[in-house]
Amino acid sequence: MINATTHFNQLPLSQRIDWPLLCLWLALMSIGLIMVASASVSFAALTYNDAWFFAKRHAVYMLLGMALAVFVVCVPMSVWQRYSGHFLLFTFFLLVIVLIPGIGKKVNGSQRWFSLGVISIQVSEIAKFCAVVFFASFFARRYQELHFGWQGFLKPLMVVGVFVGLLLLEPDFGSSVVLSATVFAMMFIAGVRMLHFLLLIVIGVGGLAAVAVLSPYRMQRLITFLDPWADQFNTGYQLTQSLIGFGRGEWFGLGLGNSLQKLFFLPEAHTDFIFAIIAEEFGLIGAIVLLGIFAALILRIFNIAKHNLAAGKMFPTLATFGIAILFSFQVFINMGVSSGLLPTKGLTLPFISYGGSSLLICCVLMAFVMRVQWELAGYVPAVPEVAKTPRRSLVEAAT
Repeated sequence: MINATTHFNQLPLSQRIDWPLLCLWLALMSIGLIMVASASVSFAALTYNDAWFFAKRHAVYMLLGMALAVFVVCVPMSVWQRYSGHFLLFTFFLLVIVLIPGIGKKVNGSQRWFSLGVISIQVSEIAKFCAVVFFASFFARRYQELHFGWQGFLKPLMVVGVFVGLLLLEPDFGSSVVLSATVFAMMFIAGVRMLHFLLLIVIGVGGLAAVAVLSPYRMQRLITFLDPWADQFNTGYQLTQSLIGFGRGEWFGLGLGNSLQKLFFLPEAHTDFIFAIIAEEFGLIGAIVLLGIFAALILRIFNIAKHNLAAGKMFPTLATFGIAILFSFQVFINMGVSSGLLPTKGLTLPFISYGGSSLLICCVLMAFVMRVQWELAGYVPAVPEVAKTPRRSLVEAAT
């Protein structure tokens, strides 16, 4: 007699893959390759004497990302959960040694990278993935502590504090904000008491605001953000050029490859401010379409988290929810900065901006979500979780 697990294992490939999720993922990566090529062509031609320099490197990173994704999707959830503590220690080790002169690579005043020959790895990107895995495992195992006592609340808070402290030493304020917001959201869905959660918000907002205000260059960014046109040829230059790109695009844009701002007017046109080039070349309609694709991808991930919640799988639920929140905040901050909604902060647009580390980790995160969906569908035999929380308790915690 064929049991249910054997039946699921014999499902054809077409029924094991979440095709809408995969198509949205591939669509974003395709758009990213096209826009990196378009936004970087002039800068690459002048700097490297090769107009397609960044496009070719981005394509290589895409292939590496897909290869890494294949590896990640083959690793069971039980393995990620079992070794989550090791990932945390590994991340702390990387965040410490990247600060050592001669080991870490400094770019534009920030020491965030390891140079590995022809490629550089940004440690904060690795930290985001490892943090999501660790805290999902921690909250799944320590649900009672988190929900009923101060000890379970303070432990993750101290770990987040170490993460943020090491990231600020690089400095990387943007990643600190995204990582903190992601963990706080995971704590909320895991069932932290409302009093603790409100205290968490006050501590987080107060701490990040203090860091911003006490740092002269961050304070200058805040002042410039309020009125970039007051100093448009100095501190407000990048934001005003980005806004000019939005203005040029109007409804339908100037057409692919016809951006004027990428011709050495807008700094970081192919990295942090690539959304401004998209708005200029494809207009408001194109920007809305891209935003819609991101929204569909994130909602799909939330839907997978919801189904895991219904199945009583706490670790996959929290991890998938954390990934959706991570993408949401990063997209919101990048688009907000480019459009003048938020103060200038260097964060890539997932799958779109040029940046090897960001693209690799985004592929890893998506592969992780795909694995969660496969296991939920019964593609692999169920493995007992470390501390499986009853469905009713988790629902109560989330509400």
